[in-house]
Amino acid sequence: MKLSTEDLSVFCEAARTLNFTMAAQALGVTPGYVSKRINALEGDLGCRLFHRSTRSVTLTEHGERTYEHALRILDNAQALHETLAATRDEPSGVLRISTSFGFGRRIVSQALAEFSREYPTIEIRLDVVGRLLDLVKHQIDLDIRVGDDIAPHYIARRLATNYRVLCASPEYLERRPAPLMPSDLTAHDCLVIKERDHPVGLWNLVHKSQASTYNVKIRGPLVTNNGEIAVSWALAGRGIVLRSIWDVLPLLRSGALVRLLPEYHQPANIWAVYPERLDSSAKIKLCVRHLEKFFAEWQESQGIA
Repeated sequence: MKLSTEDLSVFCEAARTLNFTMAAQALGVTPGYVSKRINALEGDLGCRLFHRSTRSVTLTEHGERTYEHALRILDNAQALHETLAATRDEPSGVLRISTSFGFGRRIVSQALAEFSREYPTIEIRLDVVGRLLDLVKHQIDLDIRVGDDIAPHYIARRLATNYRVLCASPEYLERRPAPLMPSDLTAHDCLVIKERDHPVGLWNLVHKSQASTYNVKIRGPLVTNNGEIAVSWALAGRGIVLRSIWDVLPLLRSGALVRLLPEYHQPANIWAVYPERLDSSAKIKLCVRHLEKFFAEWQESQGIA
């Protein structure tokens, strides 16, 4: 029996998504090609790997076993490829990275564009998602995230200092008196963000000198899963937003937004998060080193302390 790593790669993507069309999009091929390679693999193995119906696709018992073995085979093949590439000083292969929407579009994309120019043999696949992913389950090599809530089974390296601040537009503050203490926020229109690690409807604020944490339950007429939309609502005078300083600093400097309760903030540093030690992957190690340099220069240019 001669198994193709290409067929195994196609199968693993189909098994991960349980959708041939989505697998085809992820791989950059047609759904017909996915079906063809799955059929070929089933022929080689002499068993069915999927239960197919007009409504759903599920793995058979043989498919589940094959998926476990195929992942190991592909990981071993990739490790061999990286080991040989490292000896040639030419790291290569696919690097799967995830991050959040606005941060990914405005900041991470720049960092990865520079990294790609420096290491053109590494193929970057960047996914921007509105929730935290299981890095192992979704086969993500590296997550670049804003926020300090990191599961203990992951490895993390801080890339830059960041924190979230409360702000509103001058228009809003003409209608409503500025809060004088965190408890005053309960009487205000607050713009709620359902984004990644944000606890919905709960703002955790730290006093800069007392190091005390205040948990404030907030509510408001507008809720979104996109931070950029929440900022646009704040600019339109619709309420108070809790947003990263990297995002709103230019608006605060221009006066478009006004910082509220300046003695309070929410820690939300920028991290590189990965499921395995850097020494086990040359391409991840190089990328994290690049990100450290990029964010050090970026933080200095932004004036974020």
